[in-house]
Formats: sequence, structure tokens, C-alpha cells
Amino acid sequence: YDDDEGSRSKFHGLVNEAEALFITFFFSDILPYFGWLDKLTGQFSRLQRTFRDLDAFYEEIINDHLNPNYSKSEREDIIDILLQLRQQEPSLELTLDHIKAVLMNIFIASTDTSSAMVIWAMTELIKHPNKMKKVQEELRNAMRNKDHHYINGSDLKELEYFKAVVKEAFRLHPASPLLIVHETIRKTTIQGYDILPKTLVYVNAWTIGRDPKSWKDPESFMPERFLGSSIDFIGCDFELIPFGAGRRICPGIHLGIAAMEIALANLLHFFDWELPTGLEREDIDTDPIPGIATQKKTPLCLVAKTKFMYQMKP
Repeated sequence: YDDDEGSRSKFHGLVNEAEALFITFFFSDILPYFGWLDKLTGQFSRLQRTFRDLDAFYEEIINDHLNPNYSKSEREDIIDILLQLRQQEPSLELTLDHIKAVLMNIFIASTDTSSAMVIWAMTELIKHPNKMKKVQEELRNAMRNKDHHYINGSDLKELEYFKAVVKEAFRLHPASPLLIVHETIRKTTIQGYDILPKTLVYVNAWTIGRDPKSWKDPESFMPERFLGSSIDFIGCDFELIPFGAGRRICPGIHLGIAAMEIALANLLHFFDWELPTGLEREDIDTDPIPGIATQKKTPLCLVAKTKFMYQMKP
């Protein structure tokens, strides 16, 4: 869409409304026979209006890319790639509605989650200064002889302790405590329990990440637990699934991880961090507030002191 303030504001407003709806109580979610109460309260019309507007917004973006006069940038975006795939692989039966669904997953599910995870990681690190010092030393040593100043994704590949900090942050504070709801398509039996078709399944990623059967001292922030460990959050290790697993794993996993890692790494590399005068580490709480992204209840307030000063190239 056009890169103007009006379009951005419209999109952000729609995203915020969609987020609010995801955590809003609907009678039909619990008692389908009482779905008429959602219409009576206005929730149903609110839901329809929001997602109708989002659908129109995504359709406008897709139509812009289908326009023969559309000027593509040097690098193709995900819509270009999906439209090419739709044309080149007709057997996939990829429709425009499928493309809209992918966009919905990427933009809605990733909204606020990356920034929330940066805040949670910084919260744990400021409460554990020895661990913050260790990860900062690793980052700064790795960048010492680089010909660029800002950290990018390729700089982080070999930083074992930094990666461990990120994993531990996702373990203790998953971006979404409950994974996206799933629905069974056939009758199945799990550990002696009969699960009927069309049963809604909720996965509690927050509890899984703090299960004492899987984790030693699960309530403590210990990035060291991941050093020398093959456990990752890409969906193969079921004790750590902040993004889900299997074919239904979050499609925006790589986008979300990259955004969080690069932001966190640059904050730690360029600044030393302290608590404001009069605030002690014990005063920092880790209480969350409910939402599609697990936000910190009390805003994190820190003092940043510049560690490096670089002259920007024109």
C-alpha cells in the first residue's frame, strides 16, 4: 500500500482491533448454542466488520502487486513470491484467499510479539547483571574486527551464549502463552481419552516451558542450560515450542526470531544498561498482562549509557 501516514494508521488500527478480538470472550467459543448472545452484545458484528476491513486491505495490497504497471523493488517481497508460486505451480491450488491468510498470520501473529520478547529478555538480563555482562562481552568481542557497526543476522550465527539467552527468554516468557487454537478433523484416542471431531485443542506453551519434568529449576533464568544442548524452538523439541510444532508451526517463526534477535543484540552491543536511581533489581516484577502477545504488566524503565560512538557514513 502507499507509504503514507494514513495507510499506516489505518493498518495499525485494524491490527489492534483484531488483537483485541482474539482475547475477547465469545459465548459461541464455549457454548455454541448460545452464539446468538454474541449478536445481541454486538461482538459478532464487530468481528465481521474488523475482518471484512482487513480482507479488503489485503486484497488492495495483492491487487497492487497484480497490476502490470506495479513497479517492483530490487528485492521481491513475500506477496511477489506467493503470486509467482500460484502462477508457476497450479497443482498447489493456491488461491488469493490463501495468500490473504498467510499475510494475516504474518502480520497479526507477529504484531507486538518481537518487541515484547525484547522487553522480557532485557527484564531478565537486568535482574541478572552477570549474565548481561557475559552476553555483552560475547557480542562486542564478535564485532571487534568487523567492517560494519550494526549487528545483522549473519553476525549472530556463532554466538552461542546470545542464542542461549534468546532460548531461555522464549522458555520463560513465550510470546503467546497459549498457542493458536487447533481443531481436530477426525476421532482419535490420546492416552486412553477419546477426542471427538471438531474438538478445540489449546496448547499451553507457558506451562510446557516451566515443566519441572523437563527443566531443572524451571522458574530460574539460566541461559547456561542451553549451552551444549541441541534443544531449539523450531518445533522438533516438544519441551520448548513457543512457535508451535509440525505442519501448523507459526509461519512467521523466522521473521519473529530475526526481528527479536537483531533488536536485542544491537541494544546490548551499543549500550550499557542500568536501573534508574532508587530502583532495585528486586523491585522489577515479571508479572504479565493477558493478550495475544504476553506483555509486561509494569513497563520496564532502564537507563541507557552509550558504549560506542560511530560516525555515520553519508
